[in-house]
Amino acid sequence: MLGLLESVDRDGEQTQRRLASELGVALGLVNAYIKRCVKKGLLKAVEVPTRRYGYYLTPQGFAEKARLTVEYLARSFSLFRKARSEYGELITLASNRGFSRVALAGVSDLAEIATICALETGIEVVAMVDASSDKPKFVGIPVFASFDAVTQPFDAIVITALENASAIFTDARQRFGAERVFVPPLLGLSEKILKPEVSA
Repeated sequence: MLGLLESVDRDGEQTQRRLASELGVALGLVNAYIKRCVKKGLLKAVEVPTRRYGYYLTPQGFAEKARLTVEYLARSFSLFRKARSEYGELITLASNRGFSRVALAGVSDLAEIATICALETGIEVVAMVDASSDKPKFVGIPVFASFDAVTQPFDAIVITALENASAIFTDARQRFGAERVFVPPLLGLSEKILKPEVSA
């Protein structure tokens, strides 16, 4: 909704197809959202040349856009604070266990936050591992397609992947041992994954 209102505010005469392309959603979804916004009084539709419609934000639409922006920023800052706190604790825990060189598993915003926390703690991030990344470096740190390709030795792995975090975490634990792999609670991995079953 926020993306649609922002896009219409920038250019109300673009086609629904272009709006869908810009927002990365299906054309039918854009059409449904526009109808909903018009019905709520957030947008006004006016006929423009070539049998098309132009859309303009109403005063109520501007107010809703502002409200959604504030809400989005509040959620973003809240997530940033949570991620910073959790990665700070993980990095400190790694340091307390005697680890000084870590590899991050996953190129993402979380990797950037974990790198900041590592710098503050004095732990060196020697590599990032991400098979889906085409970047040779991320925030100045070399990126490798696999742990086997990493050229520098490392003591521990910190999970920073936003996609497939569970599979990456499980694989890293099997390869390097549970005590060397760290994952923050915010990634939502279940306790069953985090704590292997103890046989009776």
